[in-house]
Amino acid sequence: MLTQDQLLALINSAIAFGTVIMLGAIGEILIEKAGNLNLGIPGIMYLGGIGGMIAAFYYELGGGQSPVVGLILSFLCSMIFAALGGLIYAFLTITLRANQNVTGLTLTIFGGGVANFFGASLNTLAGGVGQISVPVTSSAYIAYTKLGYMGTLGKLFFAHGFMAYLAIALAIAMRYFLNRTRTGLNLRAVGENPGTADAAGINVTKYKYISITVGAAIAGLGGLFYTMDYIKGTWANDGTIEGLGWLAVALVIFATWKPINAIWGSYLFGFVYWAYLYIPGLSRRTLELFKMLPYLITLIVLIIVSLRKKRENQPPASLGLSYFREER
Repeated sequence: MLTQDQLLALINSAIAFGTVIMLGAIGEILIEKAGNLNLGIPGIMYLGGIGGMIAAFYYELGGGQSPVVGLILSFLCSMIFAALGGLIYAFLTITLRANQNVTGLTLTIFGGGVANFFGASLNTLAGGVGQISVPVTSSAYIAYTKLGYMGTLGKLFFAHGFMAYLAIALAIAMRYFLNRTRTGLNLRAVGENPGTADAAGINVTKYKYISITVGAAIAGLGGLFYTMDYIKGTWANDGTIEGLGWLAVALVIFATWKPINAIWGSYLFGFVYWAYLYIPGLSRRTLELFKMLPYLITLIVLIIVSLRKKRENQPPASLGLSYFREER
């Protein structure tokens, strides 16, 4: 039986873990709603993480001591790096009409390679492997409201950095955007039937480019949160970001392409992923099974959604299909 402190620790771990994949999933939902299947999300999260790290490292290396300035620089660079990754994907799949699946997988490899190359370079500048650290900038990300007088409630809801709440706000804002704004409805129309949208006067290419670029910038924030908050302003070439990126892609399916579902779904993934720490006597093989649970849950949801065939739970009709205007 878990004690209250253990339960709080598990929930807080699930929220922190979930925030990483939630940001990646929100960005991918926006991309997929326009009809593009971007399997390069792990690479984009890598780019977002290293972009923020580079900005923070050189700022502090130059003597910068303002957490706020470090936060702004790292935040902007993270989004720019990730957006550039998205722009590469958009150019290849929309303008050059490359295969979306192959391009996405290539982007994952490319993003991981670029990030680890620069991560190793920063480690060398910092004095050796594992020496890189940006404590000034990281302190701005991990700072949280200390409401001790609220007791358990304060420890549960106010024990996280601002990006945990930003992720929730982005999910809510995206739901409103996709369902209540004309631009969002046009974007969904592009994802459902680009030919019909084009005939109605909607600029399909523009919508796809913008959704991919903005979605990539949002997904990149997942990598930034991981480096600046989750591992406290350090860099690790252990492939963890890639694994979390694939979980983000799985979360999109689990959430049935609904941003609000990505909130509780990400926390559920985090809960089942870390639950093994609080169950004594588990073998190593059983531990690995626990880490598979998010993927297993996603597979079950995918089967159920496919069998029920409810339209509102299905992916955009043109997801993964390139649009050729001359074939309209």
